[in-house]
Amino acid sequence: MPAPRPGVAAPGLAAPGSGRSRALALAVRSWRQLTSMRTALVLLFLLALAAVPGSLLPQRNINPMRVEQYLAAHPTLGPLLDRFSGFDVFSSPWFAAIYLLLFISLIGCLSSRIRWHARALFTAPPKAPARPGRLPGGSSWDSSLPPGEALVAARAALRRRRFRASVAGPDARRPDGSPDHSVAAEKGYLRETGNLLFHVALVGLLAAVGFGSWFGYSGTTLVVNGDGFANTVISYDQFSGGKLVNAAKLRPFSLTLDRFQAAYEPNGEPRDFRADVAYSDDLNAPTGPATIRVNHPLVIGDTKIYLIGHGYAPHFILRNAKGTVVWQGNVPCTPRDGMFTSTCTVKIPDAGLPATGSPRQPQQLAFSGVFTPTTHLDPANGYVSIFPAATAPGLTITGFVGNLHIDEGVPQNVYTVDTTDMKQLSLTGPAGANRTAQVLALANPAQRTLTGLPAGMSLEADSVAEFATFQVKSDPFKREALLFAVLIIVGLIASLRVRRRRVWVRARPAATGDGSVVEIGGLSRSHGDGFAVELSQLTTLVREATGVADDSTQARGTPAGDATSNASEQEL
Repeated sequence: MPAPRPGVAAPGLAAPGSGRSRALALAVRSWRQLTSMRTALVLLFLLALAAVPGSLLPQRNINPMRVEQYLAAHPTLGPLLDRFSGFDVFSSPWFAAIYLLLFISLIGCLSSRIRWHARALFTAPPKAPARPGRLPGGSSWDSSLPPGEALVAARAALRRRRFRASVAGPDARRPDGSPDHSVAAEKGYLRETGNLLFHVALVGLLAAVGFGSWFGYSGTTLVVNGDGFANTVISYDQFSGGKLVNAAKLRPFSLTLDRFQAAYEPNGEPRDFRADVAYSDDLNAPTGPATIRVNHPLVIGDTKIYLIGHGYAPHFILRNAKGTVVWQGNVPCTPRDGMFTSTCTVKIPDAGLPATGSPRQPQQLAFSGVFTPTTHLDPANGYVSIFPAATAPGLTITGFVGNLHIDEGVPQNVYTVDTTDMKQLSLTGPAGANRTAQVLALANPAQRTLTGLPAGMSLEADSVAEFATFQVKSDPFKREALLFAVLIIVGLIASLRVRRRRVWVRARPAATGDGSVVEIGGLSRSHGDGFAVELSQLTTLVREATGVADDSTQARGTPAGDATSNASEQEL
């Protein structure tokens, strides 16, 4: 094939200065810049910086109600933040871009370092300098062995100390043409291996966390004694899932709370919480018993069910003027102190009351109260709880009638009552008639009913049940994340504790006789004091292996001035 004319590109190649070559050069420069360690550190810093808004601003996948409240409270700033995914930080395009670029950068720079390290593992140590005995800590002595045998003995001694040692070949020559009788030994490659293991495990940890957030989910649900839930989105009070979670295909397990038990010390401090449950880990699987305690979850596949809270749920019955039950149910109360004084909110949107006013507004009932498990009348603070167990349950309750605005599509907090369009009721109960607040004793049938409600209705709190709050968490890549975290620690320890060092032994024929003059020296990149001790031990070991020609012969040390001049002969 004839050579191309000057200025004409060879077939299949872009001409010098062409757009294709410039684009290729730009791509190569961009790739090198992206896969540099400096870029990886910058991207890691940007990732940490990008996560700050996610911790300061409410997030939709965690608390959508707080997001709506923030938007209502900040009509100018809120929509602007929403446009730039301020309320969906960890699923935003810009956060994903930083995360992806960090992965590419780390993988790119690590791939080249791994290739270089693998090549170094199979490459012989660098050749010995001309006079290794002149290196810091080096020495020389006369041996009765010829140079070749002395080097074989020296190599065997170094290998016993786990050095990777090689002898110069029989045809190796020094610059002056004389035979090159030398041993080059190296140790400490585990330092770079640990460094690479640390960074590879870091990439693996980031990948495990990323995949875990994409495929994992978490939900909380409140279950009253005797009730249960299935692993479906509608069963959860709060649910947050990764972008790749199919909410319609969650593992179909179910759980029923048979009994919740709480034990307390005499001073009210908690001693033990346990939830006895019956569960089925699949649609057609048999039901089996289990006990869930704090920090002892129930494990179903990759899903763990934790016990994270408990409280009380009084049972209410609403009757009409004829005594017919209109509504009933257990209403969970929110604990607010260590003695489980709790706030209760009862909303009854379908009480059967006719609409009033113009325009017509529905009449709905609501009750707000304070539940005390062990009720005690304090002269200064009124009715309080003096023990967390329900030994003398009481309920201080207030009633309202009006429009709850439940059916208008606006999210509400189920634990508070908006009394804007409601009127407070005058109640009749154990404390007498026409009172805005009544105190009910749930254990006393004569003191647990309210009357004076619209249309002759009455409300009874006839019992109290305990509830447990469960957190269901699926971490499909949690084991992998733990493994990579352990490898990070192992790699970090190896990279910090292991030191890289090189030792050289050179032998030359003695001026007289059949023996040789053996020299030893070494260098270390760090831990100079520690290496000096190790080099002294190696020198003793090699001297014993090579033998000494005359016991009166002393090791010839290295003058300090010569060490400096010869240290540059060999690059680490």
